Amino acid sequence: MITIAVDAMGGDSAPVPEVHGAVRAARSQDVNIILVGREDRIREELAKFSDWHKLPIRVVHASEVVTMEDNATKALRHKRDSSLRVAARLVRDGTAQGLVSAGNTGAVMVITKTLLGMIPGVERPALASAFPTVKGHPVVVVDVGANVDSTPQMLAQFGIMGETYSRLVFHTENPRVGVLSIGEEEHKGNELSRAAAQILKTLPMNFIGNVEGRDLYTGRADVIVCDGFIGNVALKVSEGMVDVIKHMLQESLEATLSRKIGYLIARPAFKDFRKRVDYSEYGGAPLLGVKGVVIICHGRSNDNAIRNAIRVACESASEHVNDRIAAALVRPETRDGLATAPA
Repeated sequence: MITIAVDAMGGDSAPVPEVHGAVRAARSQDVNIILVGREDRIREELAKFSDWHKLPIRVVHASEVVTMEDNATKALRHKRDSSLRVAARLVRDGTAQGLVSAGNTGAVMVITKTLLGMIPGVERPALASAFPTVKGHPVVVVDVGANVDSTPQMLAQFGIMGETYSRLVFHTENPRVGVLSIGEEEHKGNELSRAAAQILKTLPMNFIGNVEGRDLYTGRADVIVCDGFIGNVALKVSEGMVDVIKHMLQESLEATLSRKIGYLIARPAFKDFRKRVDYSEYGGAPLLGVKGVVIICHGRSNDNAIRNAIRVACESASEHVNDRIAAALVRPETRDGLATAPA
């Protein structure tokens, strides 16, 4: 079975969601789980589940915790026995095939990049997030926050990584790849998006050109690439919009007695809507480009998000996503396209 190391001390409410999510994953998935962190606190939480001893879960002690306030570089240098670093070592040493953390995103990126290394041909790792669409099939957006400044070559690499991830994990046949811009026409956008498009259209993929912000939800593309600054803004706006719509819809349905009756009738549809737009259903964002499966979750992740992040980590490991990305990057037509600067 695939083994996934979970940083049990990373999230805002750790270790409760991490432990509960791990138990749910172990009950429903074919996976071994290693919970990494302060052993006494983890075992105290595990004790709430009478069957946990029968599950493929074990605990590895780590004495330190990387907090959300910690500087990423300092956490790497000074917290050598942190739950995050110990979990990354388990992946590096082959004890685990993937890592899940709801901790400090910057620290996760720095520590995993340093300990695991980078896939040859990838300049920087990128965060990929799945957005729900009206067509029911998610779009993979790369990058949503790992790199606030990117080059055209990096965006092209994001396209290759995102295309591979969409094909293997979401089982998308011939994923459509687009560049996030301010218009569909080829001449629109900034220097970065136009230059990236010139590279992407030379690569062996189904590149469809520019896509606009609304296409994050229309399903026109299966993979959308952008720099991490724009991608993170799009992600945070989307999360805020979903929360507002859910709140306004429920408030409106429950405002009057007649609406309450209507709400009772519409409750199954409302639950389905909430599930379709719930970030926890997608688990977390894979950090593509590092030599190892790394899934980064929201700091406020609940147990459902952790359970699904473990599922995504398993799927990425079993589908050998990193090996496939590495293979795609060394294909002659890909290598030549990335090496050729746009005119």
